[in-house]
Amino acid sequence: MNVIDSSAWLSYFSGDANAESFSRPIENIEKLIVPSITITEVFKCVLRQRGEDLALECVAHMEQGKVVPLDGSLAINAAHYGIEYKLPLADSIIYATAQKYDALIWTQDYDFERLESVKYFPKKK
Repeated sequence: MNVIDSSAWLSYFSGDANAESFSRPIENIEKLIVPSITITEVFKCVLRQRGEDLALECVAHMEQGKVVPLDGSLAINAAHYGIEYKLPLADSIIYATAQKYDALIWTQDYDFERLESVKYFPKKK
């Protein structure tokens, strides 16, 4: 199972230097776990930069995977991970979701670099 962090989704959608690194896990829909917070982050970023039509197209692609809403149990686990690993709120939710599904996180976000079950790619200029 794969969880794609918002930074990796944005890399993929923009076709930047790391996009190819994320294409295989993103396009493997059967193993794609999508924390609902990543939809919020990606939609907001694409909406601001490129407009609502493209933002909705991105979300439509993301929703082909298994979208996992934030429920009470996941929220509590995210809070624990946030404190334990000093993660920002969205990252702690993404990490908790990945842990729940025993999934590998694909990211270019430095906050995840030191954690287990993470495939980290530094941002390329």
